[in-house]
Amino acid sequence: MGKIEVAKKFANDIRIQVIKMVTAANSGHPGGPLGLADIYAALYTSILNHDPKNPEWPERDRLILSNGHVCAVRYAAMGLSGYFPVEDLLTFRNINSYLQGHPSTRYMKGIESSSGSLGQGLSVSVGLALGARLKKETYKIYACISDGECGEGMTWEAAQSAAHY
Repeated sequence: MGKIEVAKKFANDIRIQVIKMVTAANSGHPGGPLGLADIYAALYTSILNHDPKNPEWPERDRLILSNGHVCAVRYAAMGLSGYFPVEDLLTFRNINSYLQGHPSTRYMKGIESSSGSLGQGLSVSVGLALGARLKKETYKIYACISDGECGEGMTWEAAQSAAHY
């Protein structure tokens, strides 16, 4: 199977898991995750430099999910990549699950930042990029933000800072 076929299958597997997760939880946001499946499939199969067996590997690329309410797509991609057992996806949004309704560094390795309030992801990403530059690191930082966040002043200030630096 070629790269494109692998990514297409992975995207469809993400979609299947998202529907299972949201249905099992009887809660969550399915629309955003379903629409982002192709992007996350490309990230996890071809773009990100990551190691599911070593989620805190210092040389890994960083992925910041600013609009945390769409985290089902990230959890599905991570589970399917081998970060944790795929069966755990069915615990999504359960009280004692590490797969909460917004990603949290408190509960999961491989998550770079906790998210909740919209508009913070790009600022976090710019800060991580500047810090990496100061330390002469070569990993990349990817930011996933939503259309609604583009109306937040903090997002525009982060974009201006990124362009400036």
